[in-house]
Amino acid sequence: MIISVEERDKIFNKNIYTRVYKDESALSEAKLLTDANPDRAYNVFWMDPGADLGKINGQYRSSWIVEPANGQIPYIASPSGRGTRPSDAAAEEQFADLLSDNPEDRALPERCVWMGFMGPGPVLGNALYNNNFQIVQTPDNVVILSEMAHDVRVIAINTTRNPASLPKWGGDSIGHYEGNSLVVETMNVMPRQNSFISEKGKVIERFTRMSDGRVLYQYTVEDPSKYTQPWKGEMPLNISNGLYEYACHEGNYGMSNLLSGARAFEREGRKNGVRKQIFAGVPE
Repeated sequence: MIISVEERDKIFNKNIYTRVYKDESALSEAKLLTDANPDRAYNVFWMDPGADLGKINGQYRSSWIVEPANGQIPYIASPSGRGTRPSDAAAEEQFADLLSDNPEDRALPERCVWMGFMGPGPVLGNALYNNNFQIVQTPDNVVILSEMAHDVRVIAINTTRNPASLPKWGGDSIGHYEGNSLVVETMNVMPRQNSFISEKGKVIERFTRMSDGRVLYQYTVEDPSKYTQPWKGEMPLNISNGLYEYACHEGNYGMSNLLSGARAFEREGRKNGVRKQIFAGVPE
């Protein structure tokens, strides 16, 4: 949704990232690196929120969603009246209080299998950190490599989709060029992938170069099993200095610590604790 400069100021100053920066602005880098606050999983040293709201054609946007006009994803309501989050089973897996008997009990991002909304799609997004993408073009393929966990989506160019192909992480993507735009149609995502579409849904994306340092990314999501209508979004992709290394498996102490912590709870006759929130301790 297009908003004024005054509305931008209100949204920006209310944003949780902005409040965290203000909260920790007086601390030195050495102090931040100590992670001394046991109630907060991340401090600003590890965050990459960006310096401003997104702009397209010089106009501020309050949402990447451009259709419906209210800027909200039109989820089908569940019997409880709440919207169905993307991939209900995957969302439940990611946000619920999971079992901790085996690594397989845990969510896919914790296992470094697939990072969901923060990965290469379908539907590129932005999150807490690691928001960079590398796009590589060859005559036969376009590859999108995300900084987050180095997940990869391969887009076959000027070919036909094999209807018998197995579901894939990132979906089965087929692309072609229309003038200055790369148009990509993606279907057949892995059912357990935390995606904006089910295995029966479809996403159509357009990548259009606006200038030497910017690409306009537009997408349409169609999935009657999840949404009351097709919905559309767009966001600018800005040139960056490249990807940082993301070593998810190497030194993944979180998994071993989580499972060993669960065993400690069991020995004490206690239930697994609720995860602490990333922004615990930040005033609303």
